[in-house]
Amino acid sequence: MWMRGGTSKGGYFLAADLPGDVAARDRFLLGVMGSPDSRQIDGMGGADPLTSKVAVVAKSARDGVDVDYLFLQVFVDQAIVTDAQNCGNILAGVGPFAIERGLVATRDGITPVTIYMENTGQIGVATVETPGGRVRYSGSARIDGVPGTAAPVPIEFKDTAGSSCGALLPTGNVVDRIDGINATLIDNGMPCVVMLAADLGITGLESPHDLEQNQPLRQQLEVIRLQAGPLMNLGDVRDKTVPKMTMVSAPQNGGAISTRTFIPHRCHKTIGVLGAVSVATACLLKGSPAYTLAARGDGATRSLAIEHPSGEMTVVATLDADDSVRAAAILRTARKLMDGVVFDGQD
Repeated sequence: MWMRGGTSKGGYFLAADLPGDVAARDRFLLGVMGSPDSRQIDGMGGADPLTSKVAVVAKSARDGVDVDYLFLQVFVDQAIVTDAQNCGNILAGVGPFAIERGLVATRDGITPVTIYMENTGQIGVATVETPGGRVRYSGSARIDGVPGTAAPVPIEFKDTAGSSCGALLPTGNVVDRIDGINATLIDNGMPCVVMLAADLGITGLESPHDLEQNQPLRQQLEVIRLQAGPLMNLGDVRDKTVPKMTMVSAPQNGGAISTRTFIPHRCHKTIGVLGAVSVATACLLKGSPAYTLAARGDGATRSLAIEHPSGEMTVVATLDADDSVRAAAILRTARKLMDGVVFDGQD
């Protein structure tokens, strides 16, 4: 099934329908997407990392969990399929897909789907509208980066801290200095390096296209990223899609903070769901670059609108008494695009 999940798009497969051998599975998915090719003209990919994604879903044997979800990023112009990161946007389609495929029994009204994210060992609970026991995709919820409206798919994340790096702050520091730049190395669902845009010689309000044309910036970001990888317990990240590189500036439209994110070599036209959770958490860490600029609000529950090139994404953070983030929720939408048979181009 091909679905839009949040601001991403990709193929959703039952695990049993894919080759069991990882190498064979990856060859198949590269053929399906048309990679490696910058246009992905010979496949289903959309010539962008945000539209070259895959969800592999199976009924879960874990207590209290409905389905297991493995996210795979298929590179556009390289013959690489990686499970080194999670994807909270594609996650938005997992609940509807699981219901459509009969992996989860529906309720009349709304159906919660508890999802184990295999990439990071996290749990997310997606709430899917199911009037009459069928998934409803139409609705009035709007998310920036997607035209029109759709049914809301709120997702609550649990136990996200250190999902890939082993700790919320893998170095133990709120601020690390890398290549002369102060950065917060953080993982609250997505490994991110959060820096002040001004420290990198930009305003942080530039378009993704303009930032991608800034070769000195891209080179500097990659130098920092390659050093951050081992510090974040990610090892050599030369061929990995993490950590994400987020540059923050003061909010412009009433949000908590403004962002521009490289993922890691293309500038995101929005921001990833779990990346937004990590950035929102950085905004709440006293002494971090993000903290110095962020409008954080107060109270045990705080809504932080993370501004990005296409609008904003609101993260609802629940804090403990020590102001650490206990849980985070986010609103996404999803839509079924196509259900059928896809081919990998092989005889």
